[in-house]
Amino acid sequence: MVESSKTNMKIVKNIPLTEESAIIIFRETYESIRQLGDARWWLQGYEPRNHEVSMEILKEINIKEKIKLNHLSRFKAIRNDTNYRGFKVTITQAKEILDFWNTCSLEIISILEQELK
Repeated sequence: MVESSKTNMKIVKNIPLTEESAIIIFRETYESIRQLGDARWWLQGYEPRNHEVSMEILKEINIKEKIKLNHLSRFKAIRNDTNYRGFKVTITQAKEILDFWNTCSLEIISILEQELK
């Protein structure tokens, strides 16, 4: 799951950010973050059944930018509004989730890889 998340983000980072691509960038970055939460659950012997638990478990990780983990609930709400209510993701929202990825993911991935050993 961690490798899938990293691969997905390599692709996402090559997509130019425009008003039209913001939704794809946001959704795929969200998916990559969710996959990290899934991986954390699996390392603990559980299979997550929904996005909420996958995001919540990430909030328990102690990273330098721990305060940014509070954005996960907002990202989930934006994703749900987009997928189920047809809301449009803005460039600002896409930049925000990309900033989260760029700031927090390497440390989260490192912690997950250490837990794997």
